[in-house]
Amino acid sequence: MTKAAAKILAYHMSRLKDKNPQVRLQSIHELQQLSDPDALDTLQEVFKTDPDPEVRKAAQEAGRAIFLNNHAK
Repeated sequence: MTKAAAKILAYHMSRLKDKNPQVRLQSIHELQQLSDPDALDTLQEVFKTDPDPEVRKAAQEAGRAIFLNNHAK
């Protein structure tokens, strides 16, 4: 992973702690597009602990998509 990619990944992962669920949803979407397996543990934690059911569902779906994308290669 390049240094720039690592910074982008860290940025979106940090936004998963934002108070606004729409910000968290947007970051989950961006993490899914990046498809970096380094995001899986963080997405799992969001799935387990986020108070918003829509955010939890999005984290679960993104984590599954990232997992499958990286293990289908």
